[in-house]
Amino acid sequence: MDLGINGKRALVCASSKGLGLGCAQALAAAGVNLVMNARGTDALEASAQAIRDAHGVEVTTLATDVTTQQGQSALLEAAGQVDILVTNAGGPPPGLWSDWDRDDFIRALDANMLTPIALMKALLPQMSARSWGRVVNITSQSVKAPIGVLGLSNAARTGLTGYVAGTARQVAGTGVTINNLLPGIHATDRAASLDAGVCKAQGISLQEAQAQRCAMIPAGRYGTAAEFGAACAFLCSQHAGFIVGQNILLDGGAVNATL
Repeated sequence: MDLGINGKRALVCASSKGLGLGCAQALAAAGVNLVMNARGTDALEASAQAIRDAHGVEVTTLATDVTTQQGQSALLEAAGQVDILVTNAGGPPPGLWSDWDRDDFIRALDANMLTPIALMKALLPQMSARSWGRVVNITSQSVKAPIGVLGLSNAARTGLTGYVAGTARQVAGTGVTINNLLPGIHATDRAASLDAGVCKAQGISLQEAQAQRCAMIPAGRYGTAAEFGAACAFLCSQHAGFIVGQNILLDGGAVNATL
């Protein structure tokens, strides 16, 4: 399918690896020029060059912490005019409700709620002025079904979801759509980190921890960054202009819900 976005320009956050990289690769395959961001330079440059080689698109890179105001300002200056924004940031560490204090919540909110909001506030006016834009926020299945040990993520990402619900409907008439993608377990570093925590807590092997998690997923496996990226690229396409303010699960059926 021709997504109709060849020649567009996308800013993809946290895109040196994992789900962010999957989104960047899928957009590049559709002919979209990229601005890629991550904290680490080496992985970012390697991923960017691989995309250039594979798809022949322009790729601008900036290694910075986008969860800080300085990082956001630098990234927005480097990005310039963009048509597509994909927000993404690593999730807060797992724990128990009794482990977290105010500072822990502030860090979670900065990374997983306030940073996407700041980027949207900066870029939505120019998208609306051009009567076209796409925003996809990578959140989590915990927005639909909270995960006990991820209380920080549950709180911050749900706050972002509430913001998007209203904002998406305010800008839809200008040709700009905002939607959220809610990943379940995918084969990424984040999953490896969570699986390692299960290994330590239960005294089991990594293979056993993964088997336990797969048993809770009707699809019987972890998702891939490539299929996640394909879903993101479709939401960014010309064909998705009537999808507004939605929270779309990519979890292999793990969240057991009718709606």
